[in-house]
Amino acid sequence: MSKAFTKESDGDDEDDLPDDVGGLPAGAKNYMTPQGFERMREELMNLMRKERPEVVQVVSWAAANGDRSENGDYLYGKKRLREIDRRIRFLSKRLERSEVVDPARRPKTDQVFFGATVTYANSKNEERTVKIVGVDEVDPGKGHVSWISPIARAVMRAHEGDLVRMRTPAGEEEIEIVKVIYA
Repeated sequence: MSKAFTKESDGDDEDDLPDDVGGLPAGAKNYMTPQGFERMREELMNLMRKERPEVVQVVSWAAANGDRSENGDYLYGKKRLREIDRRIRFLSKRLERSEVVDPARRPKTDQVFFGATVTYANSKNEERTVKIVGVDEVDPGKGHVSWISPIARAVMRAHEGDLVRMRTPAGEEEIEIVKVIYA
């Protein structure tokens, strides 16, 4: 068969991937903070209302110029359109599976749950602060860690003052929960 009639893939088609790819355990809900949900929804709306129509307009203009095989605007535009459509599908699926959990509505407690900002100390008495957020909201620079990360799993359901064991690449480490707040 001629190569002209076969579908070529750029190798990064997310639709062929199982649900657990992208950080979520299979069948798990996509827990998110209200801020994370809003950021994803805004990105989706921006792609659908602004970026995609602009790219479609460029591709239409480029297609009207004739020979498409050597038309850079057309080729790049079609590629960008596939990227945008792929991201729209991804965001739509993630938002559809999401469950928004507002940590500010949690009754006052010193126990660690989703949305908590936790300060802990290691065996060297070095303190670190992390906020437990959804898998799509992770930002190590801000100290935001996923609820399925090793540190979050270790501290989940612990109380202030508890000693917990956390698995690290260097082995198990004992940490103490110093402070738990919900903002």
